[in-house]
Amino acid sequence: MSAPPVTKSPPAPTRASSRGDNIILKTVPTVLVAAAVVVVLVFQDEAAAVINRLRTMVTSGWTWYFVVYSLIALGVCAWVVISKKGSIRLGGPGARPEHSKFAWYSMLFGAGQGIGLIFWSAAEPILMREEAPVVSNAAGTAEGGLVWTYFHWGVTAWAMYCVVAVCLAYSHHNLGKNMTFRDATVDILPERVRRPAGLVIEVLAIIATVLGLATSFGFAALQLTSGLSSFTSVTPGLMIWVIVILGLAGVTALSAFLGVNKGMKRVSELNSGLSLLLIAGVLVFGPTIFILSNVSQTFGSFITHFVPMSFFTEASAATGPLDSWQDSWNGAWTVFIWCWVIAFSPFVSGFIARISRGRTLREFVLGVTVVPSLIVMVWVGIIGSAALRYDDETGSAISEDVAAEVSSGLFSTLTQVPVIGGLLLVVATLLVATYYITSLDAGTYALAVFASASKESGPWFRVILVAIIGAVAFTLLVLGGSAVVDTVQTGTILGAFPFSFAILLMIVNFIRRLRLRDDEPGTADDESVVEPSLTGGSTVTAGPPAPEAGGR
Repeated sequence: MSAPPVTKSPPAPTRASSRGDNIILKTVPTVLVAAAVVVVLVFQDEAAAVINRLRTMVTSGWTWYFVVYSLIALGVCAWVVISKKGSIRLGGPGARPEHSKFAWYSMLFGAGQGIGLIFWSAAEPILMREEAPVVSNAAGTAEGGLVWTYFHWGVTAWAMYCVVAVCLAYSHHNLGKNMTFRDATVDILPERVRRPAGLVIEVLAIIATVLGLATSFGFAALQLTSGLSSFTSVTPGLMIWVIVILGLAGVTALSAFLGVNKGMKRVSELNSGLSLLLIAGVLVFGPTIFILSNVSQTFGSFITHFVPMSFFTEASAATGPLDSWQDSWNGAWTVFIWCWVIAFSPFVSGFIARISRGRTLREFVLGVTVVPSLIVMVWVGIIGSAALRYDDETGSAISEDVAAEVSSGLFSTLTQVPVIGGLLLVVATLLVATYYITSLDAGTYALAVFASASKESGPWFRVILVAIIGAVAFTLLVLGGSAVVDTVQTGTILGAFPFSFAILLMIVNFIRRLRLRDDEPGTADDESVVEPSLTGGSTVTAGPPAPEAGGR
């Protein structure tokens, strides 16, 4: 038998070109974001009008696209689980997990949805109790809002994280590439356009991540202020928001010097413990029988309505151009939440991929989608059911609080819990801070890796990134005025929309890479495939991956 033909790998980029790429990735997104912040602050009214028009344009013409995107993510995750590719081990046959399952779940959950889930777990069921398409509300339960909250923060959202994470994990751990979107994507493109296309993809990833983290920063400032005001004399307002932003940014900047493995792991495990304390307190001291009954009923309703909710595009709103995104139910809910997930994907997925070496693709996908989704549904079921019950008992007092200030939903609910309500208010306020610190810590580290793939970024660069994210969050809060939540949401949508196309290209390349394994002579399911790296220098042979280029 003749030897297989030898193909020549493209030449590796020179050190000079790598340095040039790093300079571009460190300066261009920073300049663009800084310029946008200045323009928005100088021309606030005009900027607010333009931003709202852009959100209306995305909602009016692209709701169907976000629905299809979410279905693609679910489909790819299902394919990995049921196919023989699921036996591929991240890092090669000898790799073993670095973290226990509890630590792994704690870290990925803390980085993924902590702050969003706390913000919306009571507010979303309350806001949707009278208007929940697809799901019919049973008499006296207002279950539609709860079922949609399961949907928005459950398995579909985690599949959207997972499909990005598995692309990055396979590229990094099995092909020895840098933990960047360009290295996970561009080899599907013609060689002559790989470098410029890679830079564009990475810039989009950085900007989407900055806006996604700034959105969460804005929500954290709003909700932490609401939490403090629930048991102190603090009054929510711009000055308090600024103080909160500076405080959280300062703690996170300090955390950047301590390293992800130690600080992030410990804070994530603290988050998990406090979260268990919070939901256990509400379940035991709250309306226990109603919560158990409503969780059982709404879980069944979620299963029944999952497929129609997954395909719901609100076709009636697509008969003509929208005057405002607010005229669309999906524009206020599904489009925004899917965009938030997409904007979070760069740093959440990169972080999940990095801490998951040693797990098979099947174990990885099931662990990232199923377990966190069940945790989300239990959390939302308990908190949301309590909110709905207390709202009925108090003559819609919680609905009135949420209508006045969306961030107050959880705290308004906890105030009604007998005996330990005051303690739970403190726990929830602490969780807002710690969940966001873990998110910003992981996000800042991921951003630094994206911008400095071929060398260690250094702690001061991560501090600068924290400052930039804080500045964007402050800008969104100032620009928002009375509609601050809507404006914060819009920042996420505008960042995520263009980046989603880069993710789709990366997914296609991931599938292509897995299929190419079958064509490689002597390649087993858990071995690596030789492929040139865009930014790395040397190619990697089958076996354990090369050392990480980014460094901690």
